[in-house]
Amino acid sequence: MPAALLLLVLMAGVAFANGANDASKGVATLVGAGLGSPGRALRWGTAATVAGALAAGLVSQGLVALFSGNGVLDAPPEGWMFPAAVAAGALGWLAIATRIGLPVSTTHALVGGLVGVGLAAGGFAGIGWTTVAGKVALPLAFSPVVSLGLVAVVAPPVTRAFGRLNRYCVCLEQQEFAFALARGPSVPAARELKLLAGADCPPRVLTRLNALDAVHWASAGFASFARALNDAPKVMALGLAGGAAVGLSGSSLIVLVALAMGVGSHLAGGRVTDTLAQKVTPIPADHGLAANLVTAALVGIASLVAAPVSTTHVSTGAIVGIGLRRRDVHWRIVREFLLAWVVTVPVAAVLAGSVYAMMAR
Repeated sequence: MPAALLLLVLMAGVAFANGANDASKGVATLVGAGLGSPGRALRWGTAATVAGALAAGLVSQGLVALFSGNGVLDAPPEGWMFPAAVAAGALGWLAIATRIGLPVSTTHALVGGLVGVGLAAGGFAGIGWTTVAGKVALPLAFSPVVSLGLVAVVAPPVTRAFGRLNRYCVCLEQQEFAFALARGPSVPAARELKLLAGADCPPRVLTRLNALDAVHWASAGFASFARALNDAPKVMALGLAGGAAVGLSGSSLIVLVALAMGVGSHLAGGRVTDTLAQKVTPIPADHGLAANLVTAALVGIASLVAAPVSTTHVSTGAIVGIGLRRRDVHWRIVREFLLAWVVTVPVAAVLAGSVYAMMAR
């Protein structure tokens, strides 16, 4: 029983860390384009993340099998120490990266954990390198390149399609009315909120909503939903043994993962969001919409066909694609991202393998 509870705690910890690091991938363009505060954007992303994670229980079971070790390892070690060590390795790296504001891949970290435990348990020959290359390495390597290229294709029609609509808005204006006494000055009596629709909002308005902004917010929700749909089954795989030991069904496990991802998104998603929103490139609203549409489409399709793409790589590639179109990319930040991506698998592997070796003794 203690081992089962430890597995569930580690699974929830990885889900929390995933939420903290990956919440930014759907909502960073909202913040970068000035369409909402980080807090408001993260609340929207959190709601969509929880919904996507819950939906994962219905459509993404192929990822559960893959990240349980089947195929990645020729003969996954039996017992609770195997998933516990994988979770510890992934959690350790995600916590470090999130603390310093680097967007890294939970998928990469989990693969690194699986490989590290496999090496510690059975040596080099125990790893299913063909599966790792075909089902994991190739999608992870090509997804940012595809994302970057698609942004170049999608951005021009998105800009044209919403350019006209963006000239029209709905505004909420606050007006004050006064009444006059029979003797004495006028006294403010009441305030009224008035909806205005047209091509231009008066300067004194409380808020405005236009077509581009509305679709941009919707696209951020879809991107957050899609990334949770892809990530939740990978995290859930870590807790299957623990759930079975304490009598939790798969449905209960996915609910636990969804809630932990939501809490991580809401409480700790700000640091990486700031990095992607402010430090890579300026993000105009129309280009940010294009990036979100590409991210949501690629990650959503990957989830349906059980391909373990990295939302981090897809969304970051899309944001870099925005910068390339504008010829304004902060390459020092991008180089830091690339370095973090390169070291994710080996660092998680070393951490997981070390934890497994210590527990096995």
